[in-house]
Amino acid sequence: MNKKFLTLSTAAFAAAIALAGCGGGSGSGTATTGTDTSTPATTSATAPTGAATVAAEHNAADTMFAQMMIPHHAQAVKMSDMMLAKKDIPANVTALAEKIKAAQAPEIEMMTGWLKSWNEPTAAPGGHGMSTHGSGSSTHGSGSGMGSGMGSGMMSDDDMKKLDAAQGTEAARLFLAQMTAHHQGAIMMAKTEESTGQNPDAVALAKAIITAQEKEIQEMKDLLATL
Repeated sequence: MNKKFLTLSTAAFAAAIALAGCGGGSGSGTATTGTDTSTPATTSATAPTGAATVAAEHNAADTMFAQMMIPHHAQAVKMSDMMLAKKDIPANVTALAEKIKAAQAPEIEMMTGWLKSWNEPTAAPGGHGMSTHGSGSSTHGSGSGMGSGMGSGMMSDDDMKKLDAAQGTEAARLFLAQMTAHHQGAIMMAKTEESTGQNPDAVALAKAIITAQEKEIQEMKDLLATL
């Protein structure tokens, strides 16, 4: 029994040191969850301390990425829904809106699940989360990044009202221009996660967002040139 207890204590202590090292170099302005001293494990099913071990598998950058990307994605889905509800929209623009919604809606659910499993709030603390309309000081193309508290590329309330009111080709052009700026903001956030995140799933999603949305930006530029 003593030998088993010593082994577990040593492993826990080593995990605490490793986690503290990661937390100290994150550079994030938000509080980290690096106080966990549970032993890291690849899955919660094999972890002796359950949720505490899951929490140890992420850092503040992972938390911020998920908290900020959820409302960012939610706005993209809302913008896509606006386009899908309109008449006389070019078919290739409608197809793009469908593709964006199909990709980002499941990612919202996935990131929400991560935050819950990490015992983190699903919205950024202190009122710095983004609303689905991007209300506040953030405007599209602002380049503010995750650390500012407002996500880069978010549309303002006025932007969303303009998109909602537009029709036909005018709506298609506005959607493509707004979504291009929106994607650019998402890519900025994803690149921050790619370089500072710890959780493998979150970093993998960030890389996937960069690849997919860079491709869609080029697609939208090409579509704009035809309208």
